Amino acid sequence: MSLSSSHERELERDDEHQVTPLELFFDLVFVFAITQVTSLLAHDPTWRGVLHGMLVLAALWWAWVLLSIDARAGSASPGPAFGNVTRRRSATVERMTIQRMDHVGIVVDDLAAAMAFFVELGLELQGETPAEGEWVDRIVGLEGIRVDTAMMETPDGNGRLELVKFHAPAGPDGDRDAPANTPGIRHLAFAVDDIDAAIAGLRAHGGELVGEVESYKDIYRLCYLRGPDGIIVELAERIG
Repeated sequence: MSLSSSHERELERDDEHQVTPLELFFDLVFVFAITQVTSLLAHDPTWRGVLHGMLVLAALWWAWVLLSIDARAGSASPGPAFGNVTRRRSATVERMTIQRMDHVGIVVDDLAAAMAFFVELGLELQGETPAEGEWVDRIVGLEGIRVDTAMMETPDGNGRLELVKFHAPAGPDGDRDAPANTPGIRHLAFAVDDIDAAIAGLRAHGGELVGEVESYKDIYRLCYLRGPDGIIVELAERIG
C-alpha cells in the first residue's frame, strides 16, 4: 500500500463525512458555554475564578474533540456511543457467519474405488461411518436413507472430502461424462509435487486425462483428470 494512495483514501473519507445534527447542536452548546464562562470571569476576575473558568473550558473542549474524532470514524446519527456499538455488533455478526469450510461431499456408486483413487492422490482416510435413521432423513430431505460415508483429508489437514455411497433410496443416474462446463460442482483442485507421477498413479485407478497437461505462464503445470464416477480433479504442479 503506497503512502499516496492511503492519503487519497483519507481525503475521500473526509469529503464523504457529513456533519450530523448532534455535532451542530454540540457546537452551539460549546459557543454558549464560552459566552457564559467569559461572563463569569468578568464578574469574578480572581485567580480562583480564572482557574474555575479554564477547567470548565478544558472539559468542554475535550468533549467536543472526542465527539469530532468519533464522528469522523463513522459513527451514526444517534450519537457516538450508539454508533460504535452498532458497528461492533455488525462486524461481530459478519465474522461469525462461518468458521471455516469443513468439507466437500461427493456421492459415488463405488465407495471402495473412490477411496482408493483419492488415497493414491495423497489424501488420508479419517474414517468410515454408516448412517441411517429419521435424523438423517430430516437433514437431507429424503425418506429411508441408508448410506456409507468415508471422510478423506489432505496431508496438511486443511481440506476434507466426504465420499458418500447411497444404498437407499435409489438416486437418478448422473452423467459420468459430463463436460467441465456443466452447471454444478465440476472439479476439485489439488496441488501436487509431480504432476506426471500423479497422473501415472491415478491412471492405475481408472483416471483419464480430460484434456492435456498445459503450462500457465511458466508458473504452473495444470490438467483435468476424470476419476471414478466421473469425478474431475484438477492437478497443479508449481514450476516457477
